Amino acid sequence: MLRAPIFRRPLLRVIDFMRGEAAGGIVLMGAAALALIVANSPLSDAYFHAQHLQLLGMSLLHWINDGLMAVFFLLVGLEIKREMLVGQLSSWRQRALPGIGALGGMLVPGLIFLAFNHDDAQALRGWAIPTATDIAFALGVLSLLGRRVPVSIKVFLTALAIIDDLGAVVIIALFYTSELSWTWLSAAIGILALLAVLNRTGVRRLAAYLVPGALLWYCVLQSGVHATLAGVALALCIPAGHDDDRQHPPLIVLEHALHRVVPFLIIPLFGFANAGLSFVGMTMADLTRPLTLGVALGLLVGKLLGVFGCASLAIGTGIARLPQGASWMQLVGVSLMCGIGFTMSLFISLLAYADQPMLQADAKIGILAGSMLAGLAGFIILRWAAPAESLSMADPSTVDR
Repeated sequence: MLRAPIFRRPLLRVIDFMRGEAAGGIVLMGAAALALIVANSPLSDAYFHAQHLQLLGMSLLHWINDGLMAVFFLLVGLEIKREMLVGQLSSWRQRALPGIGALGGMLVPGLIFLAFNHDDAQALRGWAIPTATDIAFALGVLSLLGRRVPVSIKVFLTALAIIDDLGAVVIIALFYTSELSWTWLSAAIGILALLAVLNRTGVRRLAAYLVPGALLWYCVLQSGVHATLAGVALALCIPAGHDDDRQHPPLIVLEHALHRVVPFLIIPLFGFANAGLSFVGMTMADLTRPLTLGVALGLLVGKLLGVFGCASLAIGTGIARLPQGASWMQLVGVSLMCGIGFTMSLFISLLAYADQPMLQADAKIGILAGSMLAGLAGFIILRWAAPAESLSMADPSTVDR
């Protein structure tokens, strides 16, 4: 058997790693850890100064959060559309358990946050911060458990996180939109109408959608609606049908291309740019502020109570069934995993406290603490929880979705 030349072996190992389920989450964890190290090192001044460098009228941080993250939301939109059409969310029976779990996982964390911050009008704007689940981070941690976790649990977490992302998109559109410019909004609607016509008339060239999509992003940026929502809107217009032996649908082609860029470049860059938090002068009082506690406990306790509680209710009433081959304790563990809110929680905190760096810092402490504790607790429970039956090793095609 021929062996790869010695200089190619490290490259092959990197390629194998990037193909793994856990890769995106691990890279994101590394980016977040690196941001914390740099923010508390002699490089901290350069780190925070670089975020405000101006480029074409916007700061570098603005380009990352409003520009590159629009590409992330484009991928989110493509995944939602595909799953709704032919994937894990293509029927009401498949949507029932993750959908009900996701609803509880948004409501209960929000209520916990409100309980801690009901008397602070400024802090209240961040009520949606603990409602999010970071799909890359959570699946990355879950994948580290390998075959100890049944396939049905991974399917449940993926479906729930996708519905959770859809909920986050709706929340951003409804609650974090600034003053509207109807001129720019009308232009954006006109471009969307053009994209819809292209779809209906059977145009399949991606360039015919991506060029107007860039213009759509600029119009949405100027309209007062958050620019990242242009990515979701564009995704809904990308054709998803007519798969054949010669050519995959444009949606699949674009989603595949973005899966090479988003998990290993855009999300780690966002995490590195926004997770940096200086611990200089931090005291226990900073860890016990209502905003910080509301976010941290919303993620750690709220997600557990919301996801597990509502999923249990759905299973007990016969609306849905426990994932095949999974035990109740494994459902507890994956509910805790949903408390890893990192990327989307950070993103919402930036929208909620755009001009309030102190509140951003408090929210960031809560996000980091809550996500870390939820991920660790979920990992420990799933590591030691016994499966319900031998079907935990089942082939994905045999798992009840």
